[in-house]
Amino acid sequence: MEKNEKLEKMKMCRHSLSHVLAKAVKSIYGDSVKLAIGPAIEDGFYYDFDYPQFSQDDFGKIEAKMKEIINKNEEFKRVELSKEEAKKLFKNEPYKLQLIDEIPDNEVISCYYLGDDFVDLCRGPHVENTSKLQSYAFKINKLSGAYWKGSEKNKMLQRFYVYAFPDKKQLSEHIAKIEEAKKRDHNKLGRELEFFTTVDYIGQGLPIMLPRGAKTIQILQRFVEDEEERRGYLLTKTPFLSKNDLFKISGHWDHYKESMFVLGDENKDKEIFCLRPMTCPFQYQVYLNKPRSYKDLPMRLGETSTLFRKEASGECHGLIRVRQFTISEGHLMVRPDQLEEEFKGCLDLATYMLKILGLYEDVTFRFSKWDENNKEKYIGSKEEWEKVQGEMRKILTDLKVDFYEADGEAAFYGPKLDIQIKNVFGKEDTIITIQIDFQIAERFNMYYTDTDGQKKLPYIIHRTSLGCYERTLAYLIEKYAGALPLWMSAEQVRVMNITDDTEDYAEEISKKLNQFGIRNKLDVRNEKIGYKIREAANYKVPYMIIVGNEEKANNLISIRGRGNENLSNIKLEDFISRLKTEISNFK
Repeated sequence: MEKNEKLEKMKMCRHSLSHVLAKAVKSIYGDSVKLAIGPAIEDGFYYDFDYPQFSQDDFGKIEAKMKEIINKNEEFKRVELSKEEAKKLFKNEPYKLQLIDEIPDNEVISCYYLGDDFVDLCRGPHVENTSKLQSYAFKINKLSGAYWKGSEKNKMLQRFYVYAFPDKKQLSEHIAKIEEAKKRDHNKLGRELEFFTTVDYIGQGLPIMLPRGAKTIQILQRFVEDEEERRGYLLTKTPFLSKNDLFKISGHWDHYKESMFVLGDENKDKEIFCLRPMTCPFQYQVYLNKPRSYKDLPMRLGETSTLFRKEASGECHGLIRVRQFTISEGHLMVRPDQLEEEFKGCLDLATYMLKILGLYEDVTFRFSKWDENNKEKYIGSKEEWEKVQGEMRKILTDLKVDFYEADGEAAFYGPKLDIQIKNVFGKEDTIITIQIDFQIAERFNMYYTDTDGQKKLPYIIHRTSLGCYERTLAYLIEKYAGALPLWMSAEQVRVMNITDDTEDYAEEISKKLNQFGIRNKLDVRNEKIGYKIREAANYKVPYMIIVGNEEKANNLISIRGRGNENLSNIKLEDFISRLKTEISNFK
């Protein structure tokens, strides 16, 4: 059987199991439980119910009831209905009634019976009967809250997440993989290692960067800014907020307003301000500061930008999805004949950054296009979109990028290349994006005088060189299980003394490390050396310098490395030289 066929079969079995779960829940708790939806997902399925009394104590009896239903070899039977018939059948299921109302009148409405005593609204397909599910191994993973249709304006439902695999071996392997992932989860590990914290009365998606995390982000920012300068970027610094007039010109007010933090009331206030969700309309003003000619292009503008986006609280997660974040945002104004070369430069910068950070092998490339069936989300005509998407596809092909295409993922003003990465649990997000904008330059009258004396509009490339620093830090914590490479570690060396008599010697060593730019922490507390070593190891400090009477007497040091490497009685100068070589070799 082909790989795609196997995946489709597994998806069908998982979706069929979601109906078994729904029937099991209904049979145990009765009609006070209201059904919502139950799709298959990457490692199983979930089902949403409106019923507040569920708890983890229910997992065992629900699983037992599911097995009982499966062993009865009950049939899945498809029935097609008119809208009126469907509403009558599901008259006591309010969420199903909402779904029925949303189905177009010309579309077939189908439901599936499982046995004679359970029916669910569903397009299918399903297995013929539950005997096909008997080899499947499943386990209820967790119970969590989920807003109906993902909107905070709707009621909070209860969602059962269930792992489901073709056999017990695959299920066991997946559970073992998840347990290992939990050890690397940045949301847990990042807090334990004191990279960041969150505070309820500050709010969801607004992390506090602790000194260790703040220092790592500062190191990354400086590295990115220096590299961008080497590549011809001009540094800008623009406001954190603007009157909404700016976003009306750019189109964000019509196409992105729901994701913006708006300060003021249009019906009451003379001026409405918005916290910026992106930097582009601000950076355009640098280009517009004076008349431009073809000689000014390409113009590459870069900025370390703090942005604000109104994410739903339920979507916020650690450092990966936040409401305030900092990003290496840049915009390039280019002539049409420069587009491919400049796009190549943006991609080269992005891949360089990912390789330096050790993340390149984990990413995929998505060509994000518009959805011509949902034109209200975008600006521009079908002909314009197809032309620019064709150009971008050609560029990606010429650059030999191994990409896949996704409809409906474009920005409202143009297609983009999204560099995707998964967290330890398999959830995918964008880490870097490069976009071709063929629309907004005209809105801001960003004309330049070409070689023929005619006024022309540039293409604009929107790009990040590293992406959101908070999200990048999250992936780095997970990639390295908190043991970040030496060059980006907030604390590179821990200096500790064994006896009180060597405190002054430890202080002298720390000062010398500072002189050579080696980030270190001095630990001369009145604690046993074993305790100090364990604490430094728990924080995953790359190197420890340990000095006692013998080291002091001979003006030497002893080293303990993070990988259990031990070196005794070496010169400090030799160790500093080794550190500087290790740091410089990251490039």
